[in-house]
Amino acid sequence: MTSEESPLLSALELKIPPPVVALLVGTTMWLAAPLGPALDVPAPLRAGLAIAIALVGAGFDVAGALGFRRARTTVNPMQPAKTSALVTSGIYRVSRNPMYVGLLCILAGWAIYLASLWPLAGPALFVLYIGRFQIAPEERALAARFGAEFAAYSAKVRRWL
Repeated sequence: MTSEESPLLSALELKIPPPVVALLVGTTMWLAAPLGPALDVPAPLRAGLAIAIALVGAGFDVAGALGFRRARTTVNPMQPAKTSALVTSGIYRVSRNPMYVGLLCILAGWAIYLASLWPLAGPALFVLYIGRFQIAPEERALAARFGAEFAAYSAKVRRWL
């Protein structure tokens, strides 16, 4: 936390589980879709692309969760201090946060499916929220727990992709 940051912002850290954040963003996207200009994308193309992107996202989610299970560490994003192992293999060689990448892909697929201008902002809002209120405190906890090992991993692997 910086000295200029409000206590209210800090109070939001690690408070809402990321899948709930994605659900809230997705619901907001759905509610906003009729309010914006429609995008002229043929339904079969739109549906196919949306499903393909969402399936890629689901693959990231499953691969990330399996990596944590194999390492026998917590999958609970609300308590990063309880992490018992730094997972750097498998999908974690591509992204430090594959489960968040997965949720982002699912939201991107949903935005494409909704075919309206306003829902396109949803994935960006998800990235901003998760980056500030979930990933930043997680990374502070991992840096405190794993020190140089986490610093080396962070220098080598991107936060998203």
